[in-house]
Amino acid sequence: MRSPETESPLNPLPPVVMALFLAIIGIEIAISLGARGIIGGPGAIGWRQAAIQDYAFNSQVMQWMWTNGRYPPEHLVRFVTYPFVHGDFTHALFAGVMLLAMGKFVGEIFSGWAVLAVFVSSSILGAAFYAAFVVDPPWVYGAFPGVYGLIGAFTYLLWLKLGELGARQTRAFALIGLLMGAQLLFSLLFGANMRWLADVAGFGAGFVLSFFVSPGGWRKIHQRLRGR
Repeated sequence: MRSPETESPLNPLPPVVMALFLAIIGIEIAISLGARGIIGGPGAIGWRQAAIQDYAFNSQVMQWMWTNGRYPPEHLVRFVTYPFVHGDFTHALFAGVMLLAMGKFVGEIFSGWAVLAVFVSSSILGAAFYAAFVVDPPWVYGAFPGVYGLIGAFTYLLWLKLGELGARQTRAFALIGLLMGAQLLFSLLFGANMRWLADVAGFGAGFVLSFFVSPGGWRKIHQRLRGR
């Protein structure tokens, strides 16, 4: 048994969450240093634009693939690379901080692979949902759809807890309601940005996927199906 003096007052972050955070911040630091001419030489000034062109998600490209039935790997990979490309350092920092917060909460209950599955699946479905409804502006980049997927998983856990306590389970959706309200206010003040559709889809994907990847989730669903 550990002595109270040797125990850390803080629970360590799940390794998968820390790895995602370091990837996001590491890439952003390199791009930001390049833009300032500190690394990479003169060509590094265009690293951000090149990263967006090569790795961000583009709904027009997705529409072209759906129309022609052709899915080149260099474009399909955008579904999983766009969360690591951001518009600026502040964009990446906010996404990274929210990833750490939500990832810690969810990672205390979910396994590492489940956390990663929620983040990646929410990113993919968020981009696909955006492409289905928005062609212009075409670009989607940044980790927020995946982070909103983790918010969906957190909402699922809170929804379960409130149900166990006999409380009103709709209270679990207060956080996403607050965030969406803030996005709406921001859009009204500074101009509409349809990328919130990808965030909402990411949230929905994370919430639904949690029924399957949460501890015992698939077993519970299988038992319910067999009981019908």
